[in-house]
Amino acid sequence: MKILITIHANSVAQRFDLAPEVLIAHHDGYQVVDEPRTIIMSRPSAEELCNLIIKENITTVICGGIEERHYKFLVWKQINVLDSVIGDYLTALHLAGRGKLSAGAILPSLPDKEDPV
Repeated sequence: MKILITIHANSVAQRFDLAPEVLIAHHDGYQVVDEPRTIIMSRPSAEELCNLIIKENITTVICGGIEERHYKFLVWKQINVLDSVIGDYLTALHLAGRGKLSAGAILPSLPDKEDPV
């Protein structure tokens, strides 16, 4: 599965349309495969982010708040959207890869980007 997470500092970004950067990672259901990529957005934009998601063939998006029209567009494109997620983005990545993350999850925060697993 190819996962995109909107991030800000060590956490899932609060808003999809204002995310300053994203993390893209491949997860095989057990662990992250290859080195995740971080992309700094030239300017926060929901439209540019949706285009990136389609271009990169993302299968799962993890984010905080997202406007309904962008949510519906991504779901229409058959992308799994886990929204309203709050907390550490690495924890979200590992839980999503194992199928154990759901929309609205509140996760613990970890200092200094520690790997939770």
